[in-house]
Amino acid sequence: MENLNIGQHISRRYNEELEDIRNRVLAMGGLVEQQIQGAMDVLENRDVNQATRIIENDHQVNAMEVAIDEECNYVLARRQPAASDLRLIVAVIKTITDLERIGDEAERIARMASKLADQEYVTRLFTQIHNLGQHVRIMVHGALDAFAHLDTDKAVEVWSEDRRVDSEYDSLMRELMTYMMEDPRSIPSIIQAMFAARAIERIGDRATNICEYVIYLVKGKDVRHTRVDQQFDD
Repeated sequence: MENLNIGQHISRRYNEELEDIRNRVLAMGGLVEQQIQGAMDVLENRDVNQATRIIENDHQVNAMEVAIDEECNYVLARRQPAASDLRLIVAVIKTITDLERIGDEAERIARMASKLADQEYVTRLFTQIHNLGQHVRIMVHGALDAFAHLDTDKAVEVWSEDRRVDSEYDSLMRELMTYMMEDPRSIPSIIQAMFAARAIERIGDRATNICEYVIYLVKGKDVRHTRVDQQFDD
């Protein structure tokens, strides 16, 4: 963090603009976390009304992305940021894109869960899907915490969790395939459940992306497509 000068500019207005951008990203992240938790509640409680609220709230996530993107473009045009300021703006633009897509995945999960709410033999599997979802929700929270505190250690910790999520997802998919083979009548519903599980796994991927942006912001290193946990030997 010591090589960042965010909040240390001569222009008080510029400091406020950068801080406002950071705060709005975290507010957007908080809403996205609520969307994920809501989708998990639909899986657990089969609450169709909750699913409707999640679907309706997705436009708020979209609107926040557009507003933050516009503010970033304003700063780029008016302030012509360099060094760590420019990295912040780039990291923010990438982060809000992933947050918006996480919101889309949460909406997708809610839609699928509501369609399957009255099918008992499928909802027995919702516990495993719910557990996977809670795991990725914690990852998203951790990624946002790393962003808020510019904490690369936390970013690496969250990034490392993605392997566990992938393993849980693979195990769940094998179980769903077994259900389909045992009862072909379940195939349409199981496919919907698979789509929900896949959406959750993608949320985990988006959380790891945000962690990579945090590392880029703080360290100035692009660690995409590399082993993030091997980037800090120096």
